[in-house]
Amino acid sequence: MSRQVRFIDVTLRDAHQCLWATRMTTGMMKDIAPFLDTAGFEAIDLVGGAVFDVCVRFLREDPWERMRILNQWITRTPLIIHTRGQSLFTFEFFPDDIVKLAAERFAANGMRYHTPYDPLNDIRNLKIPVQSARELGIHTVPGLVYTWSPVHTDDYYRKKAAELVRIGVDGVFIKDPSGLLTPERVATLVPAIKEAIGDLPLQLHSHCLSGLAPYVALQAVEHGVEVVHTATSTLANGASHPPTEQVVENCRRRGHTADLDLGAIREVAERLDYIARVEGKPVGQPMEYDEFHFHHQVAGGMISNLKVQLETVGLADRITEILEEAGRVRADLGYPIVVSPFAQYIVTQAVLNVTSQDNGGARYDSVPDEIQLYARGGYGEIAGEIDPNLYDKLTGGKEVITERAGALLAPGIERIRNARGPFASDDDLLLAAFYDDTQFRALKQAGPVNTEYRLAETPLLTLLKEVARRDDIKTFHFFQKP
Repeated sequence: MSRQVRFIDVTLRDAHQCLWATRMTTGMMKDIAPFLDTAGFEAIDLVGGAVFDVCVRFLREDPWERMRILNQWITRTPLIIHTRGQSLFTFEFFPDDIVKLAAERFAANGMRYHTPYDPLNDIRNLKIPVQSARELGIHTVPGLVYTWSPVHTDDYYRKKAAELVRIGVDGVFIKDPSGLLTPERVATLVPAIKEAIGDLPLQLHSHCLSGLAPYVALQAVEHGVEVVHTATSTLANGASHPPTEQVVENCRRRGHTADLDLGAIREVAERLDYIARVEGKPVGQPMEYDEFHFHHQVAGGMISNLKVQLETVGLADRITEILEEAGRVRADLGYPIVVSPFAQYIVTQAVLNVTSQDNGGARYDSVPDEIQLYARGGYGEIAGEIDPNLYDKLTGGKEVITERAGALLAPGIERIRNARGPFASDDDLLLAAFYDDTQFRALKQAGPVNTEYRLAETPLLTLLKEVARRDDIKTFHFFQKP
């Protein structure tokens, strides 16, 4: 059956988050933004997840200013703000009044599309973020986070999708952060969710960590997905997303309609290739299939960081053992999804369990506060059952939490204003809510966002000059005209 397939571009957010440690600056976006704008995407993913945090902590670029700047460069296509629901851009929950104010500032700073998700798929944690954004006219498409486990069945996702419909949404997307979707599962999962959401559009956001995502995207379209999230080829594959150019061509070969200007996308790819060469950053490479990935489910970027961290404590040679333990921890805990923050919590508990046994102790002799809070229900609904033999040890004997997380928090705006104000704007107030005074002051002292990143006459010519400067004669002669 021939379908009209639409696309969302993730190059400016999730792609560089996966491959460049989130280090794409606003200036790097200047020359590629107009091409993305005219290519024909449904929307362009810009800020959210780690991008907001890295803008503040490492790039010292005000993320609110980035939103305003990109709205000047991208005028046709809606820009996406991506949040962790009630946690917004961090690992902690925020009061309802902070979440509502954030939605107001998204709209004020030109964001017209919102893709929130909750790491546990607790729809209660999405109600305020979704409804606040939609009341302001922001197109809101929440995500259901996909994982493979005995309890995350098609019926589980059907019920969760129905809950989203009841709170009011403009669509739903399947968020597959670890690239666990297989062609076989797509054939049953997509129809199950479509049954629940009816005529609302269904989107697919899948990473390439298992190497399956480009083919999974095609199969998802066959079974009813209307919108696919993709990245420009330079920043596709690896831990990132399927390449836009390839997915579009493959969809067309199957008889589907995909109204994207691939010429514009190739211009973006050329410019990104130049930036990667000059900055010494990687470009995406296809991943080999690894069955072990489905056991531990830890994303590739986090594994890279874990290797470095284990080296500092003399455990680098035991990473396989720790990832094996991570899979067991996840089962013990009732199968939380391996996405931030639970990816970090599961791996931390796995390391503690391994080192405890090294010292003659037992698994879970040491339990971090975050695992305790999770086991008590403090982050939301747990999909499976916690091992009864571990429950008291994990909860520390504290009472179970059944309320929605945001409902347990006192209003925050006046408290922050009194403790940290006055503020020049509500944008600054929110930054103060998210960050301590050291980070806030460092960001403000950095000054305006630098919007310049110099390219020569064309990125290809600039790249040739750079290659020549490095005396890479063979490559230089290859590019030159006869």
